[in-house]
Amino acid sequence: MDIQFVAATAGLSPKSALARIVFEGAALEGALGQAAAASRFTGGKGQTLDILAPSGVDAARLVLVGVGKPAGFDSLGVENAAATAYNAVKASGLTTLRIELPDTGAEPAARAALGVRLASYRFDKYRTKEPADKKPSIVKTEVVAGDADAALKAFAPHAALADAMSFTRDLVSEPPNVLYPTEYARRVKALESLGLEVEILGEPEMTTLGMGSLLAVGQGSIRESQLVVIRWNGAADKSAQPIAFVGKGVCFDTGGISIKPADGMEDMKWDMGGSAAVAGLMHVLAGRKAKVNAIGILGLVENMPDGNAYRPGDVLTSMSGQTIEIINTDAEGRLVLADAVWYCQDRFKPKFMVDLATLTGAIIIALGHDLAGCYANNEELAGSLITASNTEGEPLWRMPLPAAYDKNIDSMIADMKNTGGRPGGSITAAMFIQRFTNGVPWAHLDIAATAWRKPSTSPTSPDGATGYGVRLLNRMVAEKYED
Repeated sequence: MDIQFVAATAGLSPKSALARIVFEGAALEGALGQAAAASRFTGGKGQTLDILAPSGVDAARLVLVGVGKPAGFDSLGVENAAATAYNAVKASGLTTLRIELPDTGAEPAARAALGVRLASYRFDKYRTKEPADKKPSIVKTEVVAGDADAALKAFAPHAALADAMSFTRDLVSEPPNVLYPTEYARRVKALESLGLEVEILGEPEMTTLGMGSLLAVGQGSIRESQLVVIRWNGAADKSAQPIAFVGKGVCFDTGGISIKPADGMEDMKWDMGGSAAVAGLMHVLAGRKAKVNAIGILGLVENMPDGNAYRPGDVLTSMSGQTIEIINTDAEGRLVLADAVWYCQDRFKPKFMVDLATLTGAIIIALGHDLAGCYANNEELAGSLITASNTEGEPLWRMPLPAAYDKNIDSMIADMKNTGGRPGGSITAAMFIQRFTNGVPWAHLDIAATAWRKPSTSPTSPDGATGYGVRLLNRMVAEKYED
């Protein structure tokens, strides 16, 4: 998508659609008033009215976008309105969308451009016979700004965010025969062009480190497991203590020997959504030259059934030395995170760790499809995450870590077992990971409900991969942890 910022007086292409914002209850006169009355358009949030442009408007079509009451029209409202306008005309046959906002300041214009960038994401590389009339025709968006140069400057960090979210969405959308652990690691290695440092540990290196928990998950696959370490040293003091993010990267999850039902198993390509969010975060930190030292760690595996696969009843020895009895091989993400989290705190001694994982179906039962669960052993870290999530429209809900539940993952023959049963399943999964934090401030985000949405309910997120987590973590870092 070509994004441009233009003056209100700039000429319009005859192949343009013009989008205008309408507040709820605003009076529309003449032909617009008649069209609104005929279609029950009131300016309510999310409403659109797409009509042939009336006399005096040079564009081919005019799109009115309802945004509700003025008091609720914040930055996210600007993004959603711009995205809604794009979605209304994206396949219209027109090539240019111009957006007029009530406030022509630099930041609102930049946020409108971000909304269109996110809404226009499309993963279509494997479509070979799609009819032309089904493809988006809008290739350029013009946002009216009082100062185009200032708007372009304000858009720079948002453009870096959009690039990173597209990278994350691409990773999650790729089919599993294309994006397996070594290919995933190769794509992350290519981010060194942004100034990141990327180190890849293969199975021999992880064996030497004693990562028996992570390695067990991937031992039934012909694809080699990988641990990817991403470093961004943007702080003035390059030796300053870093912050750290760890992602579950199960590139495909059959459930292993505890195999999943066939129905819907194809969706398990996105079981690496937590790691993709961490990769996207590191992408945006480098893209906007964030003034912070940050570590991203991705545990990349495939969980496959095979004669060499790990089994229910096995006892694994993790890098921490703690032993784990396997009850269910489909409770594999926590096994990957156990070694990745321990490795992170042991090697990098970070200020805190945040792990992200499409970890449990139980979190969907608890919170539905619109919220991710947040578990934390540190109040300041939890508060920073919740605040950032509200600001960026990636909602989190704080979940408990009751000490009484910890006994549910005690084992008769090992230090712990890898599942505590169905009751409180998301809670006991988080408590399992907590046993590998070694007391470091830590938060766990269970994003099983939010990493992939079909159908999507957000105008800025097409059906499929959402890129959830990149925005909220980027906001938290920017507001709390940069120099």
